[in-house]
Amino acid sequence: MATEQDRIMAEDERQHRGPQFELRLANALDMADSEPEVIDVIERCFAAAIPGAPAELLLAENGQAPFLRLASGAGRDVPGCPVDSAEHCPAARRAQTQQFPDSEDFDACPKSRGRANGAVSALCVPVPIMGGAAGVIHTTSRPQALPAEAVVRQLETLAKLAGARIGQLRPTTDTQPPAVTDALTGLMNRGSFEHKASTMLQQVATVAIAMADLDHLTDLNDTYGQEIGDRVLRLFAQVLRESVRDNDLVCRHGRKEFVLALPGCSGDRAEEILQAVGIRLDAAITVAGLPRFTASFGVVEAGPQEGLRAALARADLALLEAKGTRRDRIVVRAATGTT
Repeated sequence: MATEQDRIMAEDERQHRGPQFELRLANALDMADSEPEVIDVIERCFAAAIPGAPAELLLAENGQAPFLRLASGAGRDVPGCPVDSAEHCPAARRAQTQQFPDSEDFDACPKSRGRANGAVSALCVPVPIMGGAAGVIHTTSRPQALPAEAVVRQLETLAKLAGARIGQLRPTTDTQPPAVTDALTGLMNRGSFEHKASTMLQQVATVAIAMADLDHLTDLNDTYGQEIGDRVLRLFAQVLRESVRDNDLVCRHGRKEFVLALPGCSGDRAEEILQAVGIRLDAAITVAGLPRFTASFGVVEAGPQEGLRAALARADLALLEAKGTRRDRIVVRAATGTT
């Protein structure tokens, strides 16, 4: 039976092993001159960190591309995770490590259920590349047998450093098309939005423009750190994206400002949609384990022949009114020239 002294010595060893592992891994990745060489380092780390356990790296070429199984640990022939993209992976979408003690629990990831070999425990670690989660490290074991905390930290270190190295190695040339999405949230960026929204206003009779601002985000950053602030922004973007239709436009317009263009929506209908966003956001915050936060909205109906710049200016005034009162509020203004 292990004594208290044995436990203390084992804990000391784990504490010293962490920095040493990170230094060795950083050195190995620095020597990797291509993505295949990085994948080889990852597979060797699987063997060192979780020997004998089924493990895999699922990675996409970009945030919108499907996942490819690029690295495997032990149990290569064991069925892996069937998730097909970062959008459908809870760990990648939330940019947060997920642990599921039993794949048949009601709150386990749906992708892990119904495995041919029976229930498993699962650990999923997002792999960030160039500001967004473009992959996941996935490992399984028997139910209620999640990896030790020290192993989880090692896999998180592997995901962080390997993702950074892959990002450095992936080509970025002047011949590539300009980015149309925001790197942090995956939403449409400002330039792409303004181009598409301007065209929409010329073609659609009724368009609601909504500007959103996260309340007290600076306080959240000061209290909990920049990483939590980034997770807040990603979560809000996810809720917006999941709350609108395929033909609606959603954009990160500033540091903590977002804008939506909703074709065929009146101001009142847009208000109903944003009220639903607030309800969904509250539930998503609970699931993600983040500090409570809210958003304020300013909504206008774009007037006949009104340009996007004018509509955005009016929406911004409505947003200032919402934030100037009690925040966590929606202020709606009708189209110009109407009562």
